[in-house]
Amino acid sequence: MKLIVAVTGASGITYALSFLKAAKKHDIETHLIITDAAKKVANYERVDIKQLMDFADQLYSPDDMSAGIASGSYHVDGMVVVPSSMKTISALANGFTDNLVTRAADVQLKEKRPLIVVPRETPLHAVHLENMAKLSHLGAVILPAMPGFYYNPESIEDLIDFISGKILDQLGVDNDLYRRWGSG
Repeated sequence: MKLIVAVTGASGITYALSFLKAAKKHDIETHLIITDAAKKVANYERVDIKQLMDFADQLYSPDDMSAGIASGSYHVDGMVVVPSSMKTISALANGFTDNLVTRAADVQLKEKRPLIVVPRETPLHAVHLENMAKLSHLGAVILPAMPGFYYNPESIEDLIDFISGKILDQLGVDNDLYRRWGSG
């Protein structure tokens, strides 16, 4: 499997790190885009951007609109935007493709490939909800960073890995990042 992973300027960069680690463990080839805003947020959240890059197979500048992943003829199996800022969600919902993140995501939508968007904002107002609904109608999966508690997580890492497990579930990748309902 080959995926594009975009990290945008929302809080929750640790979700991206968890997902990239899980992707590596499952032999998923990742093509990583990190926005400038994400780098600033990572600094506040004490996440080392180099760690993100170390788990990726390919790294792209968000300004590189000539990258292969900007074209529908470049085959990937889907894209994950984790975390996704409301700015990115708004751009995607309205077809505004001014950087490689939004262009690559727009390509996934037009090619009917999986696009999983992980918003990490709260509370949400009507425009946020409308934009997410628009994306859902276009075929994107909206997977908010809302961990479950039914499996009795014991650490923050368990809560974070729950979201990575849910992303992998959406991609059809078997994983054991969380205990499933009814599994004991």
